[in-house]
Amino acid sequence: MSVALEPPTVRVQGGPPLWAPIAAYVLLAVAGAVLYPGAGPGSSPATALAVLRDAPVRADVAAALLVMSAAPLAVFAAAAAQRLWALGARVAGPVIGLVGGLLAPSALVLSGLAAWTAATAAQWGDGAVVLTASTLSFAAGGVGFALGSALLLAGLAVPAGLMRLLPRPLAVAGVVVAVLAALAPLSLITSALYALLPIARFGGMLWFVAAAVLLPRVVPARAA
Repeated sequence: MSVALEPPTVRVQGGPPLWAPIAAYVLLAVAGAVLYPGAGPGSSPATALAVLRDAPVRADVAAALLVMSAAPLAVFAAAAAQRLWALGARVAGPVIGLVGGLLAPSALVLSGLAAWTAATAAQWGDGAVVLTASTLSFAAGGVGFALGSALLLAGLAVPAGLMRLLPRPLAVAGVVVAVLAALAPLSLITSALYALLPIARFGGMLWFVAAAVLLPRVVPARAA
């Protein structure tokens, strides 16, 4: 006697589409990075002053875009954590990701406000203040963001990989970028590790885009 097996039911997950906030974040963050004319932390006060004084409008617009980019990143982090939780990831990962999703946008806001302060101080002609604010902007947007990004990446990639919600290579790549981003604060000790900062920023950005596209909205109820 054969028994007919019913196909597993499918549970539709709620929440906003992940691609919308991450696309907004990428556009705003890239535009802000391209426009900002600030000097690096190793520059002299005179150089930092000259660079920003020659492009005040660009500096203000770039700072505003950087601050604005924090909002969609926070939305993405919250939506992605909720998606994982709804898909059955009842572990610490989504919560850790959400913590990172608060820290990373906060670092972007601080970086953008410090960049605006540097641009404003440039109009006063105070090179020391300009360099100090520019250095703070670099530290917050580089090291501070990398640390929050590491938590966000790990919090999403690990449970998604273990539950096979994302392709294994993508999950592994997320963990690798998270580890490198977690090491980025060591660049405060030596500039030889500055290369970790763009890896954390743009490597994480690419991973978030891929995860936003590939993370499923539905899951078989039996698997959940």
